[in-house]
Amino acid sequence: QVQLVESGGELVQVGGSLRLSCAASGRTDSIGAMAWFRQAPGKEREFVASRPWNGANQYYTDSVKGRFTISKDNAKNTVYLQMNNLKPEDTAVYYCAAAQSWVSPSYDYWGQGTQVTVSS
Repeated sequence: QVQLVESGGELVQVGGSLRLSCAASGRTDSIGAMAWFRQAPGKEREFVASRPWNGANQYYTDSVKGRFTISKDNAKNTVYLQMNNLKPEDTAVYYCAAAQSWVSPSYDYWGQGTQVTVSS
């Protein structure tokens, strides 16, 4: 089993920055991929960014390219989502997720979510 705990969400003004954290524990040796998703009120959960647990590849949804960066601290087993130039449409609950495989990942482990609110 893998446990994921997110933190870092808060109220921020348009154009501001936030860094979300996702601390992984348990069977971290079984993780192949990590991702961030988000869900805005009244909308379906959507993919934001992903990366392999070990490796440098990164993928982003088009709406966050150039503004968000996913990274990992190997010593802390923690994945980050650096969010810059935030927009009101970035307001959502952000979830981190883990998959056993980087190839066609199935995200079976989820955190509890952290609220990001971008105020204009």
